[in-house]
Amino acid sequence: MNPASPTTGRTPHRRRSANRVPLVVYGALGAMVFLSVFPLYWMFVVATTDSATATSLPPHVLPGDNFLYLANLVFETVPFVQALINSVIVSTAIGVGQAVLCALAGFAFAKLHFRGRNTLFLIVVLTMTVPAQLAVIPQYLIMSQLGWVDTLQALIVPGLVSAFGIFWMRQHMVGTLDDELMHAARVDGATTWQVFWRIAFPLVRPAAFVLGLFGFVNAWNDFLWPFIVLKSPERYTVQIAIKALQNSRDIDLGLAMSGSFLATLPLLVLFVFVGRRLVQGIMEGAFKG
Repeated sequence: MNPASPTTGRTPHRRRSANRVPLVVYGALGAMVFLSVFPLYWMFVVATTDSATATSLPPHVLPGDNFLYLANLVFETVPFVQALINSVIVSTAIGVGQAVLCALAGFAFAKLHFRGRNTLFLIVVLTMTVPAQLAVIPQYLIMSQLGWVDTLQALIVPGLVSAFGIFWMRQHMVGTLDDELMHAARVDGATTWQVFWRIAFPLVRPAAFVLGLFGFVNAWNDFLWPFIVLKSPERYTVQIAIKALQNSRDIDLGLAMSGSFLATLPLLVLFVFVGRRLVQGIMEGAFKG
């Protein structure tokens, strides 16, 4: 007979039973994984068949053999490679810009003292309640005055900073950067920029990485603003290229899903490599006191 634990009074068998995860938890997790993965799998199934097969009843749940043909047709119909390059440029610039510029603004709102700081931060937070569609017309007029219509900078510059990003980084700066550490750096002769770049930003780098990744994904999936401001096929991003695959009168589901799968594939590869860092960055922010 196993002796009871001197601290808890429980036997080792009882402790193992208490730590065992119920089967219903595994069942719920399995169902959530299935619901998350099935749309991607169904998109690939449709991308390997034609429209008639995709809409048949009962539906086909196994992939066909037309993916290579449809993928080649995607590249022949629209400049898809150039669209992928454009999306990489735009999304990377926006992701890096949000990680750095929002961290800089969050540092100012969290640790610098200036007149109207709280009022300005309140205005920034309130802008998150305004639908993004309301900014389309004035934003287009500004791009037109600058001569940026049908250029990639019209996509990059408006997305370099976001209200959510400033709020996110400001909260991390408040919970991570101690005033005593800043004071010690200033005593050693560090400027405000040096305090931010050498002390503050390294401390919140995981949060900045998460924000930059979110900005990258949002820019990659954005459709409305690129559809309005881009005119030339060589400037298309992947979402506009997918729209160009659709005829005005009918839609080839296999062709459209092939383009969608090709556009989603880089994001899947990205999350394979950075998924662990993404979870670590989110969890680190969740446990900040």
